[in-house]
Order: sequence, then structure tokens, then C-alpha cells
Amino acid sequence: MKAAFLKEYRRYTREELIALLGVGDELATEDRIKRLKAFGILKTIRSSEAQSDWSDLLEDDAVVVEAGSTDATYYTVTFVGLVVVGGCVLKCFPKYLPDDAQPSQKLAQVLKVLEYYGSREQMVDDFNDTSTESQLNLLAVMRFLLRDYYENGAYTKSQELIENSGSGEINWDKTINDTLGLLVDGRPHYVDLRTKRRLHDDRDFFKRLHESVLTQFTRELEDADLLTVLDIPGVDVSDEALDSLGDRDYLLYRIEGELGTQFNTRKQLVLKALQAYLSKRATLDDMDGFALFGSTSFNLVWQDVCCSVIGNQLATPISDLALPTPLKDGYSRTSTLASLIDKPQWTGIDDAGSFTHASDKTLIPDLAAILVVDGKHRLVILDAKYHNIQLHRDKRLSGQPGIGDLTKQYLYQLAFQDFTRSHDITDVRNCFLMPTDNGEIVHLGHASLEMLSRLGLPDIQIKLLPAAEMYDLYLRGERMDISRLRL
Repeated sequence: MKAAFLKEYRRYTREELIALLGVGDELATEDRIKRLKAFGILKTIRSSEAQSDWSDLLEDDAVVVEAGSTDATYYTVTFVGLVVVGGCVLKCFPKYLPDDAQPSQKLAQVLKVLEYYGSREQMVDDFNDTSTESQLNLLAVMRFLLRDYYENGAYTKSQELIENSGSGEINWDKTINDTLGLLVDGRPHYVDLRTKRRLHDDRDFFKRLHESVLTQFTRELEDADLLTVLDIPGVDVSDEALDSLGDRDYLLYRIEGELGTQFNTRKQLVLKALQAYLSKRATLDDMDGFALFGSTSFNLVWQDVCCSVIGNQLATPISDLALPTPLKDGYSRTSTLASLIDKPQWTGIDDAGSFTHASDKTLIPDLAAILVVDGKHRLVILDAKYHNIQLHRDKRLSGQPGIGDLTKQYLYQLAFQDFTRSHDITDVRNCFLMPTDNGEIVHLGHASLEMLSRLGLPDIQIKLLPAAEMYDLYLRGERMDISRLRL
């Protein structure tokens, strides 16, 4: 099976993409490209003189062009994760990683972050729909069944037996009701005990089916070199081929019958996953197969990582914040920092005069907090930016946040200005947080806009945070000491 690494937002020529997909047939290649574009994984971009000087692209530079355009000579991946298309495995790693960064190991951590983020956002892989119209996500089924096996073991059916004075747990109800007790010193003693023993059927049909599918999945993932990336141990526990257990219709018939009698939630999920797989009977190297695990919006994942690891007081009642003075009149104790930001007001005019409506939404920073640093109260405003900025003395500036991102950071300071002044908070720090493959925090510099700097607003600092460490803290549910940012 062909496997290839693709870097998010890097430009690829059509010839490079064909070579990576490993398909010589032009029609087959076009079919795979169309499917990748249909799922938002691949975009066709315009070839321009400006872009030809860059090795990486910004999101704004990925301009979609019409199919068939002579200007459409480049492609870019807008996805982080795994894609299996037409028998080819594409391992799409984040744009901030260098090409020689051992992407297999780093992508394995990124996939764990994606899975954790998905569980926090209640994004559940759908493998319960077995209709012929639905698209089976084979990777989702594989990951669920293999991980479930290591947590719960193989599917088993057991029978409870009652024995006379066996070695199992005593069934006191049956012992008292079925046997005679001897009174000794006024207390009953039972010599003939009834005990419980549970028998497991190692040759149960569904156990054999479960183990056969798991073993087949393991071999496919090994062939695709995906066990390491998915961080899933293989399972080689069966020598039985699926065909030896019956054809697809028979297997589905047996599963349907078992679902009607099985009320254990975990076992129901295993049966439904097997049912979904068998209804399609797909493999990773199917030429018409398609499966994926990842995200086209990794910026939201990075934002959640930063909010979780650094901490956020936007939703904390201002009465609970570390203020240098008591809460002033005019501020509700239940108000939050987020609620202090003004909402746009829209005023209309009609025959009765003017009227005003407030918008429901306004600008909200990713993170805000009031800290005490060296005995001094400080308002910290942070914005997680999933950008791969290039800010070097002898190189062209690229990958930076846009003018809208910069002005928003200044507006956040203005939004909190009345509150901070009335509570004697004069120290305000504003910062962009971006990921890096570097193992340490990089204090890269700052950004400014002269017209706003003249208002006395501090510049926007730029910090590159070690992504691997951030992900590790995120997965463990731990915090980073914000003082390490040296704001």
C-alpha cells in the first residue's frame, strides 16, 4: 500500500501529487483528487509570482480556482490527520513542523490531541449507520474496535452456574432457601453451600468473529504503517479468515440476532461496529475506498489547547478576580470580563423617531486574565494564532496574522480600559501565541500599528510556544505557569 506524508498548506505541483498518490493512471488520479477536494482536504490554488517565492502558504493564499483553469497549477492540503483514498494513505502533518521533523512520531501526538479535542467537543465517530448510502469511515471503526479490545478484551458470552460447595462466590439466597441450616449457639450455620461460577465460551461465534476482524485490521494497519501513527498496539489473536465463518449476509444475520438479545452497552457498540464494517466489507487498499481522521480546522484545536493549558478568566465573575481595589459601583458582581466588551449598537430612524438594537455578538479574545506579578496587578490578553510566522532579519516577512487580527488585539485593550483604570490596573500585556516545533518558548518580537500606538496602547507581543509540550500538558489536563511567557 502506498503511503505518503503531506505538509499542511505547502504547495504541490500536479506531478508531485501524482507521484505521492502512487497512481499512474490519469483517470484514477483525477478521481482521487476530486474526492479529496470534495471533502475540503485538498484545494486548487492559483499560481502567481508572489506565491512561487514561498515554500509554505498562508490560509488566505489558498485561493480556490475553477476546475480546468490554466492558472490552476498548484494544490495545497488544508487538513491535519490521516486520509485513506483509493488505497493510498496520506499522513498530513501541521504546517509548523519542518519537513525533517520525524513526522510519524509528532503526528501520533497530534492525532491524540485531535481525539481528545473531539471527545471534549462531543464529536463522535459515526459507524452506527449501515445504510448503503452512507460512507463508512473505516479508520474510525478500526480505532474504536482495537482500543476497545485493549480496554475490555474480546467479545465474550458467559453462563452462570450454581454449584454445591464450589470455589466461587456464595449465593446466600439459594443457600438459605434450598438447604437446611444448623443452629449453633442460636446462630444458623450452613454446611451445604450454593456457589456461583461463570463459564466463558472460548469458541463462541461472536468471539471468533471479533478476533478475526481485529487480526485483519492489524495486518492492514501494519501494511499501511499506521500502527505507530495511531499509537495502537496490534492484535494477532486469530488464524480464522472471515470467509471461514460465513458469507457477509450470514454474518450480518447473526449479528442482527445477537443485537436483539444483547443489552450490555459496550457489547452493543462492538456489535454495531462489526455490523457497519461487514455491511461494506471495505479494506484500506480498496481503490474506491475513502476514510479519514483529522480536522480541516486545526486552528480551533490550537485555540482549545492554549485556553486549556494557560487558563482563561473570561467567564469568571469579576468579583472573583484578583483586583487591587474593591469592585466599583456600576459593576455587577456576576459580570464577567467577556461581558464588559461593548456590543455593536444599530440605530434606525422611522416616523416615530429613532430606535436602537444591540447585536448579539461582539469581539471576544481567546484568553484574558488578571494576574499578580511581583506584587503588581496585570491584565493579560492572549490570542491563540495558528500561524507559521517567518520573522527573520534577512528573509521576507510571511505567515503573520492579518491586519484584522492585529487591530482586534488593540480593540480588546480599549474594551477593558474603563474597567482597568477604575480599578487601578495600569499594566496591560497583549500577546499572540503561535505553535513551534522548537522545544522552548521563543520570544520572537512584537507587532504594532503606529496610529494605535499613539493612543498609548502597548505593542502586541509574539510568543512561539513548544507545541509538543503544550499537547502533552493538554492531554494530561495540566497547566503551564504563565510566568514562563515573560510578558
